[in-house]
Amino acid sequence: MRNFITYEWFTIFTIVGLLSIVAAKFVNTLRFNDFLYVIGNSKYLKIYTKDQKFIDQFDSFLFINLALSFSIFIYFAYSTFISPIPFELIAFLKLLFVVSTIIIIKTLIERLIGSLFEIDSLIDHYLFQKTTFKNYCGIVFLIANLFLLYTNIPLEITLISAFSLVCLINVIGFLTSFKTYQKLINLNFFYFLLYLCALEIGPYILLFKVIREYNT
Repeated sequence: MRNFITYEWFTIFTIVGLLSIVAAKFVNTLRFNDFLYVIGNSKYLKIYTKDQKFIDQFDSFLFINLALSFSIFIYFAYSTFISPIPFELIAFLKLLFVVSTIIIIKTLIERLIGSLFEIDSLIDHYLFQKTTFKNYCGIVFLIANLFLLYTNIPLEITLISAFSLVCLINVIGFLTSFKTYQKLINLNFFYFLLYLCALEIGPYILLFKVIREYNT
């Protein structure tokens, strides 16, 4: 285990993330087992898309882990590749708040767009697919954080490996969505590109700027 006192807080947050995953499994064990095999298997998406709700308890528990694990991962990545950050609990909680807020607001904006253009059903299905793959990435971040916290493997190797795996998962998710809605995307390709820049890439650029400005 790496001997850093500040990592005690990360241990607590990691345990909370792990407990939230356990809670998701407790809420629906069958769904959780299907969820674990969502990569390369469309069974989960086909079955549970029909039963999705505006606020889904299963996804909510997985979101808690995603927000916590992603925030810890961002801390390590920024400290390793850009500039070392002395740990401060308040600062980390602010980072957690920003990460959670961006993800939630981004989802709400997409739902609003669906309502405005009267494509609620299409947007709901698309968001369910995206949420599923994001939550899956949350588990990857959790596992990566365990390596970052409790092993002597170089941070750079763990960070790059986890980031590459997350990118691969997101590409698979993107291709799954693209294949599902290919005809609609082809008819509205310009708007699709505009959407990618504004709601897929933009929020993460904003998040990076917020973190960088806070630490300068």
